[in-house]
Amino acid sequence: MNLTDNLKNLSTNVQHGAKNASVTYAQRLLRLVSGFFVGMVLAIIIQVFMQSGTLMLVFFTTFFTAIIYRLLRPLTVLQIFIFDIICVLIAASLRMYIMLAP
Repeated sequence: MNLTDNLKNLSTNVQHGAKNASVTYAQRLLRLVSGFFVGMVLAIIIQVFMQSGTLMLVFFTTFFTAIIYRLLRPLTVLQIFIFDIICVLIAASLRMYIMLAP
């Protein structure tokens, strides 16, 4: 192998490494944001039912964020987007039910 082949292999490896790293960081960030919003909603629901303080809100938000973050680990970015869309649709239907309920 000559020098140009070595440089080509090096640049290809760097490109693949950068792509894998960016996908991994995007997946982690998306899991964290999804977990935070689902955790916040569930924590607010629990806080209203239990009539507890801010410390319990922070605890349950952290707790549910960690659970959702862990459950979304094996999913790809596209599957996490689908999970988010399903969560938004469920939230919209619950909001509609609350607005229409007597």
